[in-house]
Amino acid sequence: MYFKALLACTAACALSGCATVTNAGRTLFPETTSKAYIPDKTQTQTLLEALPAPDRPVAVAVYGFSDQTGQFKPSEQGQTLSRAVSQGGASILVKALQDAGNRQWFTIVERESLKNLLNERQIIREMRERYLGEQGVNPKALPALLFAGVLLEGGVVGYDTNTVTGGVGAAFLGIGGHTEYRQDTVTVYLRAVSVRTGEVLTTVTASKTIASQGIGANAFRYVAFKDLLQADAGYTTNEPDQVALEQAIEKAVWELVLDGAELRLWNFANPAAAQPLLLQYRRERDGELDRTQVAEALRNAPATAPLKIKRTAAADVDGKALGPLKGGRERD
Repeated sequence: MYFKALLACTAACALSGCATVTNAGRTLFPETTSKAYIPDKTQTQTLLEALPAPDRPVAVAVYGFSDQTGQFKPSEQGQTLSRAVSQGGASILVKALQDAGNRQWFTIVERESLKNLLNERQIIREMRERYLGEQGVNPKALPALLFAGVLLEGGVVGYDTNTVTGGVGAAFLGIGGHTEYRQDTVTVYLRAVSVRTGEVLTTVTASKTIASQGIGANAFRYVAFKDLLQADAGYTTNEPDQVALEQAIEKAVWELVLDGAELRLWNFANPAAAQPLLLQYRRERDGELDRTQVAEALRNAPATAPLKIKRTAAADVDGKALGPLKGGRERD
């Protein structure tokens, strides 16, 4: 009787969602290890590394990439002093810039800890002056610092919790199981600013969902006279917030490269090799529909369609003036 009850408990757990504990042949249960390890590459990191080479590297500076949400990590005991979002956005951004095209796209100059860098250079000057008697430091020993042509600014602008929640459960004769699901969303903005003119060259945004899932099963029933079976089992997975932020920033850098290439801010060494990526970026940014084909279809709409409706619809799809419409009449 005990064995049958436990078997029924296991079956209820499987019916309620335990079948999802494997993904692509890999178990989702945590694999603990006593040794430090290098995290697996993210999908967005692979996208960055696959970018074709530029015609020349772009010198950029990152002074900071702050958490602009101001949110604190939620807790069942009340508000804590821990932030909901990682405060290491600038470090993640620098790493993402290095990954772009396998270190071919950007020349990154240190600015977040510029004070420490200047202090070390001052120590070098003093030591060479004292022990080598140099009145002026040899430029070969201490050359001038590199300067950046583009500043990268932005930050984490949104961290929305419980954007999607749900669950399902079932029980029969005191034996049942349940599964719960929750989704959060983190959003980042990234902009490129010209150092020479101060103009904001382009701005991109990227979002990443953070999924949490819990699975549980329980049994509470009499298996014999005065013999009560009570059992509980459960398992919860929480996607790390830091990994989600990392992927959002990497996606923003990927968008920045392609958007800048589209605006002719910089160029690929082999433009033909980058055309599939640019097409993929446009479709992802503007939707799966080919806006050019939709705009052309609206131009060739039947004459029975009101001209004003044709104008408005074409403008909504194309986002810009399409020029003279059919019949030679200009836009309003």
